[in-house]
Amino acid sequence: MNSRIVTIVLAIGLGISCVLLAARLGQLHLPGNQQDYSPAQPIAYSHRLHAGEMQIPCLYCHYAAQTSRHASVPPAGVCMNCHKEVTTSIGAMHAEDELAAKENRKPRPIVSTELQKLYDAIQRNQPIAWNRVHGLPSFVYFDHRAHVRVGVACQQCHGPVETMERVRQFSDLSMGWCVNCHRQVNQTGVAGARVYASTNCSTCHF
Repeated sequence: MNSRIVTIVLAIGLGISCVLLAARLGQLHLPGNQQDYSPAQPIAYSHRLHAGEMQIPCLYCHYAAQTSRHASVPPAGVCMNCHKEVTTSIGAMHAEDELAAKENRKPRPIVSTELQKLYDAIQRNQPIAWNRVHGLPSFVYFDHRAHVRVGVACQQCHGPVETMERVRQFSDLSMGWCVNCHRQVNQTGVAGARVYASTNCSTCHF
């Protein structure tokens, strides 16, 4: 057999083996699949702390999901609703209170490194350049409003965000994943109510 043909056959076999191994290990991603993508952010915002421990509802910060296609990143003003007063972690505040009591003085203001970035951005009147985690192709139409109105939980698509220190893309957000979800809720309903989630192509591609 021609050595060139042998080389090609071996290369194809190696390629197929790598694909099968990657699939077996759960690491095979189709083009555009950003599942588990978790970029570093300009401010280390903890969803585990805010949505988990403090139980702040998703829609308090991402309120645009109720009135817009896009959930959007909340403006810094939303952060300041709390962080005008809370300038560091509760633990650091308690530690300073205890130290001040021991030293018989008033507690000193403490600002965490991450919150200082928030204050600096506001002072400069500069938007915070958050890195987008979830994104769909431009040929896909998705509307948060329709899902929020019927009571679809944010975790249905975004996973257990309340446990994530740094947010990652939980689902693969593929067409098959979305269609299967629509088929399932048409059988089971959403939040105890019957729904009709379309599986027509023109619903998302028009």
